Amino acid sequence: MSQVMATMAGNVWKILVNAGEQVDEGQDVVILESMKMEIPIAAEEAGKVKEIKVQEGDFVNEGDVIIELE
Repeated sequence: MSQVMATMAGNVWKILVNAGEQVDEGQDVVILESMKMEIPIAAEEAGKVKEIKVQEGDFVNEGDVIIELE
């Protein structure tokens, strides 16, 4: 199991995947909004989305777990 973590603090602007979906290494899974910039967050390895830990509009800090992959 691996985790996709926030690389910086910001608001979850858009979630690009659903639970149960297969993702590839390097695929963008979430877009954060910080200081009016959109920051894509990519999966560091391939896997299936086990759980999405955030909702659109949530605030996350750097290092927070956004998605768990299995």
